[in-house]
Amino acid sequence: MTAIKGSGTPGAPRQLNVLSNFKYEYFVAGISGGVVSTLMLHPLDLIKIRFAVNDGQTTAAPRYNGLRNAIAQIVKTEGVRGLYRGVTPNVLGSGSSWGFYFFFYNTIKTSIQGGNSKKPLGPSMHMFAAADAGVLTLLMTNPIWVVKTRLCLQYADDVKMAESKKYRGMLDALKKIYKTEGIRGLYKGLVPGLFGVSHGAIQFMAYEEMKNKYYNYLNVPIDTKLSTTEYIVFAAMSKLIAAASTYPYQVVRARLQDHHHNYRGTWHCIQCTWRYENWRGFYKGLSVNLARVTPATVITFVVYENMLHYLQSRRATVEQAIAIPAISKLKE
Repeated sequence: MTAIKGSGTPGAPRQLNVLSNFKYEYFVAGISGGVVSTLMLHPLDLIKIRFAVNDGQTTAAPRYNGLRNAIAQIVKTEGVRGLYRGVTPNVLGSGSSWGFYFFFYNTIKTSIQGGNSKKPLGPSMHMFAAADAGVLTLLMTNPIWVVKTRLCLQYADDVKMAESKKYRGMLDALKKIYKTEGIRGLYKGLVPGLFGVSHGAIQFMAYEEMKNKYYNYLNVPIDTKLSTTEYIVFAAMSKLIAAASTYPYQVVRARLQDHHHNYRGTWHCIQCTWRYENWRGFYKGLSVNLARVTPATVITFVVYENMLHYLQSRRATVEQAIAIPAISKLKE
């Protein structure tokens, strides 16, 4: 990009270059992908959380014998609406998380590239950009995930639960958690969540590297739009790699956020899980999780990539329309 020295100061071109990396297309495209996938697959997310927190010690949690049995029991005891407990914070959380994540990731990535979107980055730089984006996103959205987890874990049998732990909705949950547990309550599960940043870093590194290898094979620029099928394959493969390698942190995080448990911290939760359930406890709900996150990621990335290219083509059309009269005036 050509820097415009508007103020004549040495710092002006640098500031302009940094500001030029902030583009709304990534944010809007990320939100679109997150919202669409969440609305379609929220029931699987709810069941995954209930499997993950069921340590066999808490009597309040219902017992499910697999995915079909879980769906049948939830519909029987809580109705179809029971499958959509916590959907509001989940939509808000997923939409904002994917929006911020793609925005931060591409902003950091573009800065590393020096504004040249066709410049390929290595695995380490992709991981660096994804990890930084993950930390920033988590700090902004963790309270939403705490509320979503607790709303998903509101059972029909919670009649003896204290009123302060009965939530009527997202705003009510936010108020009660803050009132009874303070700001620390809204950031429960943050430590394993920070470890979980590796999940996004591994996923994005795998996704970007697979795309780059494919672009090299086709001998085309790395910002070329691919087909929907190609995006599906890369998104699914990258998610399976990341999910299989980092799932235990999700179990620990969900249990720390569950108001039916009373762990003293992350390490205490890990110790209890290992003591009572061995290594299998850290992989509870994995099959349901893979059944959910793989199509969710595919939907998110396909919507994101197509929305992004649509928004970028619109921007290019608008910029071209503005540039043509400007060039004509200069020629005059």
